[in-house]
Amino acid sequence: MQRFPDTLLNGYRNFMSGRYVDERERYRNLAELGQNPSTLVIACSDSRSAPEIIFDAGPGELFVIRNVANMVPPYEPDSNFHATSAALEFAVLSLKVSDIVVMGHGRCGGIRAALDPNAEPLSPGDFIGRWMALLKPAAEQIQSNDIMTQTERQTALERISIRNSLNNLRSFPEIKAREEEGKLNLHGAWFDISTGELWIMDQNTRDFIRPEI
Repeated sequence: MQRFPDTLLNGYRNFMSGRYVDERERYRNLAELGQNPSTLVIACSDSRSAPEIIFDAGPGELFVIRNVANMVPPYEPDSNFHATSAALEFAVLSLKVSDIVVMGHGRCGGIRAALDPNAEPLSPGDFIGRWMALLKPAAEQIQSNDIMTQTERQTALERISIRNSLNNLRSFPEIKAREEEGKLNLHGAWFDISTGELWIMDQNTRDFIRPEI
């Protein structure tokens, strides 16, 4: 039998002797009563951008969907498997969250791959390549901009991807209806790993601005 990673075991020991001790009652209540988070965060799988850490959230406070490049696909009710769409459906229709935040981040590897037209497939299936094709039209427009630096192009596509995901969220009938009824709010955010800065998309101008803290 393969040995379980020591880093995880050590982390679990620290959790049980630290945070769990402080929040034991909360965990018991969550186990008995179930979860009732008001916010869904759609974030990247990148290990450097965990929403629970960035927003200092406790257990039960956030419902989180993480995938490569924090993307939301368009509404496609077919016979294929749709993990992100299934989690969205559960969060909106079962948990009835009142806010959805699409949170991108700087130096995203998925976005970098989308900007590289010469990138080799990672595998015969190349699941990431097919997934990042959701951004192909925007990526091609940015690739042809020689005035921008590579860093500027990447940051631009990271933020365009957030707007694209917000548009795709509204292709889900229940999400669009709940937003129009004032029962659901959609937000965009971008986190800079190197500086810790959080930028939030203005609902009117769609520009990203830093909130006052």
